[in-house]
Amino acid sequence: MNRTMITATNTLSQLQKQMDMIGHNLSNADTNGYKRRDATFTDLLVQQVKNQRVDKFEAGRLTPLGVREGNGAKLSQSQLILNQGSLKATGRQLDFAITNDRQFFKVLAQDDKTSAVRFTRDGAFYANPTGNGEAMLLNASGLPILDENDNFITFPEDSSSFSLGEGGVLTVTGSGGGEQQFNLGIITVEKPQFLEQFGGNLLGFADNLDALGVTEDEVVTNVIGGARSDISMVQSSLEGSNVDISKEMTDMLNVQRSYQFQARSITLADQMMGLVNGIR
Repeated sequence: MNRTMITATNTLSQLQKQMDMIGHNLSNADTNGYKRRDATFTDLLVQQVKNQRVDKFEAGRLTPLGVREGNGAKLSQSQLILNQGSLKATGRQLDFAITNDRQFFKVLAQDDKTSAVRFTRDGAFYANPTGNGEAMLLNASGLPILDENDNFITFPEDSSSFSLGEGGVLTVTGSGGGEQQFNLGIITVEKPQFLEQFGGNLLGFADNLDALGVTEDEVVTNVIGGARSDISMVQSSLEGSNVDISKEMTDMLNVQRSYQFQARSITLADQMMGLVNGIR
């Protein structure tokens, strides 16, 4: 395999990753609170080939000495874009939209073996009966919503009213008029590049934070105490995704053209090798 084939093959694999990212963005264009990802590329190592070892023989040359041979491009970063999505009114008391770009709800993701705190912007919540006269606040996927201390939010099953106060305080009114208040669990993202996307429109910590030299507290900040005055939310509304379909379609066309170009380079390199091998 010659250098042209190696360069094109390296780039093809990276373009496929960008195409997958664009497809993921497009498939979540109507997902509440979804945050898109953008890809950035950088060159792989470049080899400098000096074909003239004696510089004095190149006196008067205007172009750089030697030939720089690249090895293709690689995906350098998958950047999480936290721009605010559009708000849409729903009229439901248990629909909440965060209007601060970097703030997220806390939910508990569970499976058969482990559980972990995840983050989401999807504020469509539901009161699900637990079977003992109480109800628990869940999201659309059935995951528990957490308060500021990572506890479940439970209240009487016959609660009739839900209202949102300043600082993300949820007030639940029972059928008898009694009230309970809960501080919804909110975090502020400080370093979004260290968060990974999981299923169910959730974000979480990367598995290799220790190797990257950062701690969870450096990536996100739990909003508690006086800092809760910075929480910005509205009730009876949901945030849409921040996916710009026209931009994603344009990016997809550009990636397809780049993919075709790299594939064509492999074909041409193969044809040239065939011509060389056919010389008698």
